[in-house]
Order: sequence, then C-alpha cells, then structure tokens
Amino acid sequence: MTAPLNASEQSSANGLNNGLQSRHLTMISIAGVIGGSLFIGSGSVIYSAGPAAVLAYAFGGLLILLIMRMLGEMAVLNPDSGSFSTYADRAIGRWAGFTIGWLYWCSWALLMGWEAYVAGKILNSWFPFIPIWGYMLLVIVSLVLVNLQNVKNYGEFEFWFALIKVIAIVIFLVIGSLAVMHLWPWSQAGAVGMTHLTAEGFMPNGFSAVITALLGVMFAYIGAEIVTVAAAESKNPAREIRKASNSVVWRIMLFYVGSMFVTVCLIPHDNPLLKDATWGTYSVTLTALGVPEAKHIVNFVVLTSVCSCFNSALYTCSRMLFSLAKRGDAPKSFAGINRNGSPWMGVLISSLFALLATVLTATDSMNVYDIFMLATGTAALYVYLTIACTQLQMRKKLEAEGTQIDFKMWLFPWLTYLVIFFIIGALITMLIEGTYFKEVTYTSLLALCIVILGICAQKFNWGKTADQIDTENKSTENTAAKTSTNISA
Repeated sequence: MTAPLNASEQSSANGLNNGLQSRHLTMISIAGVIGGSLFIGSGSVIYSAGPAAVLAYAFGGLLILLIMRMLGEMAVLNPDSGSFSTYADRAIGRWAGFTIGWLYWCSWALLMGWEAYVAGKILNSWFPFIPIWGYMLLVIVSLVLVNLQNVKNYGEFEFWFALIKVIAIVIFLVIGSLAVMHLWPWSQAGAVGMTHLTAEGFMPNGFSAVITALLGVMFAYIGAEIVTVAAAESKNPAREIRKASNSVVWRIMLFYVGSMFVTVCLIPHDNPLLKDATWGTYSVTLTALGVPEAKHIVNFVVLTSVCSCFNSALYTCSRMLFSLAKRGDAPKSFAGINRNGSPWMGVLISSLFALLATVLTATDSMNVYDIFMLATGTAALYVYLTIACTQLQMRKKLEAEGTQIDFKMWLFPWLTYLVIFFIIGALITMLIEGTYFKEVTYTSLLALCIVILGICAQKFNWGKTADQIDTENKSTENTAAKTSTNISA
C-alpha cells in the first residue's frame, strides 16, 4: 500500500494542473448530482410508483451517501484522477482497476452521445433552420475545446452551468411550496395543497412498484463521484473531498426528495404527461401552477443540464483514460498532456461516441444508438459495488499497516457489508422482476468482456514496460520477505 500523497506531490506525480478552485469544486459536486433525469426522467418514476416515489429517491440518496463516504475515505488519503479505478487496482488487483475503469469510461462515453442528441433536439425546436446533427456537432466541438484548455476553464463552465440548475430548482421549490401552502394564486386544475399525496393512496401500485422505481432512481444519482476525480486537480484535494462527501446528504434531500415531494403533492401521479419525455416533471408542475411558457423555460434549464453533463462526462472520461494509461492499462499515448495541462488524447478519444451519435442522427439511424445505451443501464451499480468492495479491502490493509485514517466510513465494516448485499440484491431483483432484463444482460456482457481483458492484461503484463515489471516483482519479493520475517519472529 503506497503512502498518502499531499497535493503538490500528487500534481507533480501525474502531470496535471491543480487549477480548480474551491468554488469550482463546490459547484462540480452539486452538478454531479443534478442531471437531466431530475427534470425529465423523474416523471416516469412518479407515474409508476405514485407519491411513494419520494421514498425511492430518499432510499437511493441514502445509498449514495454511504458510497460517497466510502469513496471519500479512500480519496482523502490518496487523491487521484483515476479515483475508484486506481483504488481498486491497489486494493483488489490490476484486473479490478482495469475492469471498472474501462466500464466507467464506456458508460460515460456512450452517455455523451445521448446528451448531445438531447441538446440538439432542444436547440432545433427553437431554431429549426439548422438540423439536429448540426447543433450536436456545435455542442461537441465547443465542449471539446473547453476541455483541451486549462482545467480552470472546465471548472468555470461547470460553475455557471450548475448555478443555473441550482437557481432553477430553488425557484421551483419556492413556487411549489407556496402552492402547497395555498399561497400561490395562479394554480390550475387543482394544483394546490397536498390533496394528491394520498388521493389514490400513497402506494397506488403497491410496494413492488416502489422497489422497481428505486432501481431506476439509483441511476439518476450517477455523477456524484466526479468531484473525487476533479479534486485531484485542486490545491487542497483532501479538504474539498471532505466537504463534498459531508454535503451530499443535503443536496440530495433538497434537490431530489424536495422536488419530488412538491410534485406529488400538486400533480396526480397518473398524469400521462409525466411519462412524456418531451415534458418532464418540472414542466408539467409549473404549467399546472400557471407559469407562462413553463415548457420552454424548463427546456432551457435542461439544455444547460445536458451540456453540463456532457462537459463533466468528457472531463471524467479523459482523466480516467489518463489514469489507465499511466498504469499501463490503456495505450501509452492516452497519457499525453498538452501545454495547458490537459490530457488531450483522452479528450479526443472520449468524444468518439458522441461523434458517432451525430453521424447516426444525420442518417436518421439514431435508434441504433439505443442499443448502445442499453449497455449503460446497470453500470452505476457495478461502480458502486466496486467502490464498496475496494473500501472494504483497503480499510483492512490500512488498519493492518497502522495507517492513521481521519475521514472514516461509519460503522465499519457492517455498513459496507450492508451496501454490498443491497447492491447484489438489487441486481438479482432486476433479473427476477424483468423490467431491466435487457439492460442487465447488455451491461453484464460488456462487463464480462472487460473483466476478461483485465485478467489477460494482468496475466500477460499488457502495457507494462520491462522496468515496471521488474519494479513490481521486486516489490512483491520484498513484501513476501517481510511477511516471512514477521512469521518467523
């Protein structure tokens, strides 16, 4: 187990800049939690689970709180641009770091194509003289250029993207709360008070619908971990990771649980517009509250949200490729850094799926991309499961070595075991329930292929130079010698 690195050592070790400021990381941690699914995808969750969707978001938020605490424990000690992939490499084995790093990269790289498509559709609906694929190309090129600059530029864009989302949510919560308290005068169609919370029962479709919704909710939270990647390029990574890990609970409670509670109080859960992807939760609610042009206002917020998601995905993918390349688990060229301190090859390679989505859109074949998107379905659960297993192994190693741990996971190891059992149970439930069978199948096949490649990479030392192999062998021999000496003593 390597000793913890301080900020300056970490920066010089990986060659990346530490240009992200505290305000950037604060907003990045917020932006990571708020995705387009909050504004649009949450409607289908409410439609299927009813008002009890609030419980699904609350339980999902609790899982993320525990995951972030585990990840924070590891990241505070060793901030790294590879985050949980690097920690899995050290605690479990090279195959684990390889597997989760590439699976995570695949899921985010694929998601970028979809985010660009949504942005293109919104812009085309406002200004139809340019085709959707033209707007997609504009978004992709613009954000690629941002990520090729100093990391401070990425932080600045995320700061303003996140600020727009936060302001929009706060306004929604204020207006919705006034309507719940009968203080909003322009409500329409009975969108006032808490009548709809229990009008048809809190769980109109039963508890099983809530469990199914919970499985979908967990995917909405993916992105909370991005701050642990970004913090490696700040001046005080440990402090920023602590702040982000400690504040995740109020962000989830306010943004997700608060928004869902207001919505289920004011809107009937069986409103068909809730499951219409062209509307979404916020648009339906604000329209019922008499807000003029609510759909276009929310579409503007969604546009900033998907651009923010694309920007963060591109940043995270490029850093993950950089980390994999530095460890010999990706082509060495992927670790190339330009004069701005940006891993330029990682940025360009990570944008390929988005460009593929543009080509498919231009040829009216975007439905093909839906097949690719199925592979991202359960990637979040695999990432969370890996984080929990890694923290379990790493904590045991650190305690055996006598390493001082200041930022700890609560009730170790019992809460860690609980998270592991819960995630495995969720995957089994998905297979039994059947709703997400295709997603599980596609993602499992993708994960299996990456695992096989990872094991082969470890066995045959793919990507490792002769010097690296010799160093690792000597390190293993020294460790074995120390162990033998201790046993003899």
